[in-house]
Amino acid sequence: MGTWDDLGMPRSSNDQVPRHYVIDGTWPHAALAPDAPVSAHYGQALARSLDRAMSSTGHTLRTLADATGVTHSTISRVVNGRVMPDLGTIARLEAAFGFQLWPGPAALPPSPSL
Repeated sequence: MGTWDDLGMPRSSNDQVPRHYVIDGTWPHAALAPDAPVSAHYGQALARSLDRAMSSTGHTLRTLADATGVTHSTISRVVNGRVMPDLGTIARLEAAFGFQLWPGPAALPPSPSL
């Protein structure tokens, strides 16, 4: 069974919150540790996407919270890499913006050549 984050959401494989894996720079544009799990890379890419979406649409934490029903503190924690959101949260955020935020495999660093 996974561990729990500060919002009471379970995390799989005992991964830490995405921001835990920063080794250099400022979140969400920081370098992650070479052994950072997939969840950290996805969390970082999601934070970047969400930040860009809010900037381009003029949403603040509060206006996005009002539009989605997701608390402003949860949105802040996602943007700041302090929590991985559940699927319902991602769905509500994507529905509010009308486009995909979840990064999928594109969030992963390139694999070393064999």
